[in-house]
Amino acid sequence: MHHNLSVQYRIPILMVGFVSLAFGIGSGLLRLGWNFPLPSADLLGFHGPLMVCGFLGTVISLERAVAISQRWAYLGPFSAALGGMAFITGLPWFIGASLFTISSVIFGIASAHIYFRQNALFMLTLLLGSLSWLLGNLLWLGGLGIAQVASWWIGFLVLTIAGERLELSRFLLPSSSSKMAFITIIILFLIGAVSATLSNDLNVQTLSAASLALALWLLRQDVARHTIKQKGLTRFIAVCLVSGYVWLLIGALVGLLSQHLIPGSSYDAFLHAILVGFVFSMIFGHAPIIFPAVARVRIPYHPTFYLPLIVLHASLVVRIAGDLLQYPHSRIVGGALNAVAILLFVLSTVIAIVRGKRLKRNIT
Repeated sequence: MHHNLSVQYRIPILMVGFVSLAFGIGSGLLRLGWNFPLPSADLLGFHGPLMVCGFLGTVISLERAVAISQRWAYLGPFSAALGGMAFITGLPWFIGASLFTISSVIFGIASAHIYFRQNALFMLTLLLGSLSWLLGNLLWLGGLGIAQVASWWIGFLVLTIAGERLELSRFLLPSSSSKMAFITIIILFLIGAVSATLSNDLNVQTLSAASLALALWLLRQDVARHTIKQKGLTRFIAVCLVSGYVWLLIGALVGLLSQHLIPGSSYDAFLHAILVGFVFSMIFGHAPIIFPAVARVRIPYHPTFYLPLIVLHASLVVRIAGDLLQYPHSRIVGGALNAVAILLFVLSTVIAIVRGKRLKRNIT
């Protein structure tokens, strides 16, 4: 018996998630020194929460709710979307933070629900990803700074993506030794997140060592290695995945080679290589699969899909070079181009949906 929420209710939740993305990008641009009109100056400090919890939290928990077909699970993305709006409309921060925390509780329950139905390693990884988000939100609500909880938010995204990729690598049937390696990496990652939270000087070396190992594991085990030789959408997705793993690797190297992360320099490079390079490459690649599942729209492939991806990679090279060479102008330009890449992605997705509708009309 399916208790799924109909599409007409899912789309508004998704849209509000994208509003968080817009304001998250806006506050990021303002932090870099660009002029961006924001409803409240407080948003400057909430760039990370809007991106991770308001946008990604909404989209990922919505996808999970659709997957388990339970109406209660939609309270997760609904709370995350509301949390984003609470920040944007200038409500006291603890209201937004509490809504994000409620969202992550429901998301955690939904993930546990799947894990108990099918206790596979990839499901456990997804569950650990959801619990990382919950722990990060609880620590933030409890008064820790964003820099201190960032490792848990990174854990939410990295473990969620790793779990989803592990599920798909089952087609390649990883050997028991590579499974053991995966388990060891995840344990090391969680230890690294704990030590990053406890360190006063933003030391992410253990977390980075685990991320480096995970990037290499994914590059080696992911089915994308084989599908990159194909054509069309299959190849595009593979290019997104492989380039995303390279950014995870770069971010991990920055964290590994830094005794402690320096705000405005290695901290910016570490966070954005992983959260923009790795995470958004995954989003660009998975959007043609996720949006049709969530919003029941067709997204026919077009070679122009590569444009946002190319701009994303180029913008990150400019930004991270600026971070590491202590050349702020380069970081500022790179950051603006990050925003352009994401905007191009949204536009190309909308155009593809319109094209899909036209094609459908022509067929019928």
